[in-house]
Amino acid sequence: MKKFFNRIATYISESYNELVHKVSWPTLSELSNSAVVVLTASLVIALIVFVIDLGFENLLTFIYERVF
Repeated sequence: MKKFFNRIATYISESYNELVHKVSWPTLSELSNSAVVVLTASLVIALIVFVIDLGFENLLTFIYERVF
């Protein structure tokens, strides 16, 4: 059981060291720029999905009015 806890402690210690010393964290300006890019892309994709949905709604309404 002691070996199990030693392995967990080693894992946590190595994970911490990697996060502190090896990971390259973005600067605040890089993070802000990335957030703007993600927000813009999300809005564009939402707009495209909205237009496609509106098109299908109109198409199905047109078809149902002709059939029924």
